[in-house]
Amino acid sequence: MAMMPAVHPRRFADDAYEDYFAPQRTPSADLPDPEPFLRNLTIGVFETLSGVREVEQLARWVTEEAFRALVVRSNLTARARSARGVPARRPVHSILSIRHSAPADGVVEAVVIVASPARTRAVAMRLEGMDGRWRATSLAVL
Repeated sequence: MAMMPAVHPRRFADDAYEDYFAPQRTPSADLPDPEPFLRNLTIGVFETLSGVREVEQLARWVTEEAFRALVVRSNLTARARSARGVPARRPVHSILSIRHSAPADGVVEAVVIVASPARTRAVAMRLEGMDGRWRATSLAVL
């Protein structure tokens, strides 16, 4: 029986590899309405910061840079809760308004105003269409 030669996978140059596996931009026409995503991501962020949701559950919906910033913020709030001896509790928030605009095709910049019993806050986000869905590339809780 003849031996078959080993087949080596195609080797990519570093830049070609990055381009091949990088998220593919998606035009706005191929994306769903961003408002439900903005609403759900905002609630997820507040649940993460209050300690009742794991930050990893939001990883699919944000880019790596936004995820790292969220991890840092989540760790800081967890330490602050621990120092005060306050347990994690499900937040009671209501979304007052969502404003968004599209500065470019496949991009949405938004501000979500959220009211809680203690204060009113704003969440600023930038969404980009990647691989047929919205992902947050920038996220700031103000």
